Amino acid sequence: MAGTALGELRLTYEGGGRTLGGEGSERAALVGYGSGVWEFAAREVLRWGVKTRSGFSVADDRPVAVGNRYWIVAHLGPFRIHEPVEVVAVVNEPDRVGFAYSTLVGHPISGEEAFVVERRTDDSVWLTIRSLSRPAAGRWRAAYPLARLAQPLYRQRYLRALGGS
Repeated sequence: MAGTALGELRLTYEGGGRTLGGEGSERAALVGYGSGVWEFAAREVLRWGVKTRSGFSVADDRPVAVGNRYWIVAHLGPFRIHEPVEVVAVVNEPDRVGFAYSTLVGHPISGEEAFVVERRTDDSVWLTIRSLSRPAAGRWRAAYPLARLAQPLYRQRYLRALGGS
């Protein structure tokens, strides 16, 4: 699958950014306080920093933008799992920044995931992660129970990726 052109792959989940709107399983963590923390976190979330600081690599250094497709690579010991995704929604407001991506054919899970950084009125900065997922079709279907077991572990990594608690 990794040799397949991303443009040839179809979406496996048609959520259209529902996770940015509040749907899905949600976890949040305090990143810190102040404008320096906000600027860092807002910049990093739009450059895949949550993923790359959690043990993944992204085979493209473009900032996120709606319609852009990316290969995310999960590093599991000697194994590499290539996960094709498409950014389906972006929010870039003065106190709220983030994006949602949907999975493409070949991803181990079918669903959507959002990473959002928010600055609150007390100057605290929070990272929220939301996800909607179901078994992928094809060869990955049998691995879904293992993927569900791994999801909480990765969410914890995500929540710590920007220096949060």
